[in-house]
Amino acid sequence: MNTNKLITAGLIGSVVAFILGWIIWGNLLTGIMGEYSGTASGVMRGEEEMLWLPLILGHLGLGFLLAIIYERWATISTFATGAKAGAVIGLLVSFANNMIMLGTTHLMQPTGAIIDILASVVSMGITGGVVGWWLGRGK
Repeated sequence: MNTNKLITAGLIGSVVAFILGWIIWGNLLTGIMGEYSGTASGVMRGEEEMLWLPLILGHLGLGFLLAIIYERWATISTFATGAKAGAVIGLLVSFANNMIMLGTTHLMQPTGAIIDILASVVSMGITGGVVGWWLGRGK
């Protein structure tokens, strides 16, 4: 195991996940996710209210989740295998989270949950591809 490579892969994955989150949820899906929100009101923070530390820590968690799984247990070292694994991980984690939230809160409608799951598959697939590519460099 190469600790420096793992740490770098985790950081790169975090940055990619952050940028994709901004593009996908912060820009492309903002309107449609608003259409399929639930009856809860006032739950979304505006840009001026954003809490950056939890946002950054969450993306660090995603980047390191993929880097640790890929480097230590799955030996994933290509963009293609990283993207496939990232998409599956994104599907399962997002499906579980969205179904629990749908069953216990009024944050979104079922259509919004499905859109969020699909967006997570794309985001985690791309992020996983980049992490896999980085881990395979120089092999």
